[in-house]
Amino acid sequence: MNLLPFGKLPPAKPRSFLPPAMDLGDWPQVAPLFDQLERQGAAADDGRKFERWLLDWSELSAALDEEAARRNIAMTCHTDNAEAERAYLHFVEEVEPQLKPRQFALEQLYVAHPCRAELLNIRRDELHESPTENNGTRGARPSEARYYVFDRDVANHVQLFRPENVALETEEAKLGQQYQKLIGAQTVNFRGEEKTLVQMGRYLEEPDRALRQEAWQLVARRRLQDVDKCEAIFDELVNLRNQIARNAGFDNYLEFIFRQKGRFDYTPADCVKFHDAIESEIMPVVRQIQDERRRKLNLERLRPWDLAVDPQNRAPLKPFADVGEMVARTQKIFNSLDAELAANFQEMQDKRLLDLDNRKGKAPGGYQSTLAEARVPFIFMNAVGVQRDVETILHEAGHAFHAQATRGEDLYPYRSAPIEFCEVASMAMELLGNEFIEEFYAPPEAARARQTHLEGIIGFFPWMAVVDAFQHWIYTHPGHTRAERKAAYLRLMDRFGGDVDYAGFEEVRAHSWHRQLHIFLYPFYYVEYGIAQLGALQVWANSKADKAKALGDYKKSLTLGGSRPLPELFVAAGCKLEFSASTIRPLIQLASSELKKL
Repeated sequence: MNLLPFGKLPPAKPRSFLPPAMDLGDWPQVAPLFDQLERQGAAADDGRKFERWLLDWSELSAALDEEAARRNIAMTCHTDNAEAERAYLHFVEEVEPQLKPRQFALEQLYVAHPCRAELLNIRRDELHESPTENNGTRGARPSEARYYVFDRDVANHVQLFRPENVALETEEAKLGQQYQKLIGAQTVNFRGEEKTLVQMGRYLEEPDRALRQEAWQLVARRRLQDVDKCEAIFDELVNLRNQIARNAGFDNYLEFIFRQKGRFDYTPADCVKFHDAIESEIMPVVRQIQDERRRKLNLERLRPWDLAVDPQNRAPLKPFADVGEMVARTQKIFNSLDAELAANFQEMQDKRLLDLDNRKGKAPGGYQSTLAEARVPFIFMNAVGVQRDVETILHEAGHAFHAQATRGEDLYPYRSAPIEFCEVASMAMELLGNEFIEEFYAPPEAARARQTHLEGIIGFFPWMAVVDAFQHWIYTHPGHTRAERKAAYLRLMDRFGGDVDYAGFEEVRAHSWHRQLHIFLYPFYYVEYGIAQLGALQVWANSKADKAKALGDYKKSLTLGGSRPLPELFVAAGCKLEFSASTIRPLIQLASSELKKL
């Protein structure tokens, strides 16, 4: 049974190292390729052969990455399909534990190789020369060296790798799959119809307050049914992650994960300052928006079911009737924005690289996953016909454009950038695409959609601070109890939650983090969204002054992939890697000014 909409796609370039056909989920077929790479790397006696070895290694890594992606896509599209679950777990349990030490052996070979220094002499402007032609006579500075970022990342990984962590990481992935299956199965019966919790979100936009409250409470009660299961899964995840950090020689998982994620350009202390800046610069604006909402709704107190409805009690925005219409209107946005990006989005439709509708048995959320050997992106989301869906498709398309911009890069690790910049690609596309939101709405509703989007951006920062600061607390307090964890979360909600009254629903508020899948699946992958949102706002601010230049800088920066250090990627996009109060202030002022116009 083929559970993937796009079927089998050919490699972007014909294989030169791998056999044309093989089962990459069968370890006995894969293992000899690593044997061959180890022999080839050891035998490389000049820079040209050593570089060829890197490209062969890239070819194998990309093919394995695509195999893992295909199985994950099938599993998340069909969490209730036993075949998809078996295939996913087989790769997680039988292939990845074998794969990690073999990849590590190649990394060790690289770090210790006598030709490594020669490779680092290759400058970016000499890419069409061989290393032997350069002869090392013009040593490249780190910012100029073609392989500087790759070398830094591999050396870092070698320093962190521990064989005993492979089994723990396998258990971590299995627990993540349990969480996705648990959340994906959550449904409610609302007025005689079974609904997913994602589908219930549309009722929170209804002008009828009693209806909103009924829908919100029904979903809240359903989430509370799984509190103990979520807490149990998370307890196991925390214990695993703490052990992984100890095995690698770190005092706590926070210190470990910053190194593992290659955060060379900022520290945990910088993140704490970011949280403080959000409190001082953004929370006052959030409270103003909330107070204005409360007054327009003529309420004494804002309740959690009052946060998504239009404050003038207009009917919910309805950008499209079905997914086909959403795709067609999105295509028109890209047609207006840029011909190259429009062609890229059309390619995704032609190759059936989209699964966008919400349905029972589908994992929550949205993502873009790159099929690394075919060098094409796939977009997954759960569209139900609300404004948030428009923002999501623009966001994930930004990620897709990033993947498409780098497919000429043959070094596999350089086809992806640091997450902090990947999210600039997606969040900036939300803002740039939003300039043409009239493809979905008449002018009055378009203004309302822009207002919703900008208010969402402003409101995101405090939630990001909660998620990030909460994880800082969790992983610097090993051995904490569930009650202590709950208290720490509530302190952060008091600090960043704004003026929303949860009276009578204290337990719902105390466990609201359970819906944030990043905490379960991708620890500490959230502050990147905040850093990137500041980059995206800078791209947007630049577009206000010169649309053509801002878009040109944006597209150019995408082509760099991960080949440059993070600060250089930001500079290429026309912005800076900076998330202090002084950087935040003018951007929030711009957003607030635009809101006043709307």
